[in-house]
Amino acid sequence: MTTRDVIGLISTFGYATSLIVIAEIIRRRKGYPQDFTRKFVHIGAGMSVFLVLALFDTWYVGIFPFVVFIFLNYIFWRYKILDAVDASDSTPGTVYFAFSISLVFGLLWRPDDPTDLGYLALAATMAMTWGDALAAIIGKRIGKHRYTVIGGTRSYEGSLVMFLVSCTAMFLSLLLIPGSFLSPTAQPLGFGLSLLASLVTALVVTLAEGISPHGMDNISVPILAALSLYTTVMLLG
Repeated sequence: MTTRDVIGLISTFGYATSLIVIAEIIRRRKGYPQDFTRKFVHIGAGMSVFLVLALFDTWYVGIFPFVVFIFLNYIFWRYKILDAVDASDSTPGTVYFAFSISLVFGLLWRPDDPTDLGYLALAATMAMTWGDALAAIIGKRIGKHRYTVIGGTRSYEGSLVMFLVSCTAMFLSLLLIPGSFLSPTAQPLGFGLSLLASLVTALVVTLAEGISPHGMDNISVPILAALSLYTTVMLLG
């Protein structure tokens, strides 16, 4: 374990703690509903992957905080410790999300290695972080045309947001991260491949989000996004 790894662990756990504290303050003092603070934590947790790529030298040390939060999030959900995150009827989606991030980064991210594909793991995480969160928020507020699959009800408006936002988030990640200080050994993909991989994967994850049982999209979306991005980039890159 390097000095950077130690700094990364302290920073990551400090960031996660601050995120939860801020969400609780927002809920209690500002009166924001639980679904807002839950999505606030969801987006904040997803964005922490930038810290992981920026701070850690060793991949298995870098994913350690996410592995820890698989178990912590289960305890939080099981005993409803955090009102800002888990309501009485909440699914263990936070557990699934931590598991998915751990899996895709564990498989793809290898800092300082020529075969590093951490940027694909980051892009896949962004599909869930922004696409799913904004689809849920906007779909609930303006979604008028609804459909139900496997017991889960969603709106066509929300699914459109999922496609557009996840595509944009993945495209920017694929275009900007490879070759940057976050992924210095990776070769830039270029505009065309970044866009094509994002469009194909956005369609895949939008369909996955639309048919996944409630809460299970936290597993299906990141994993299928990573698989789709990897397949597209390896075949065409």
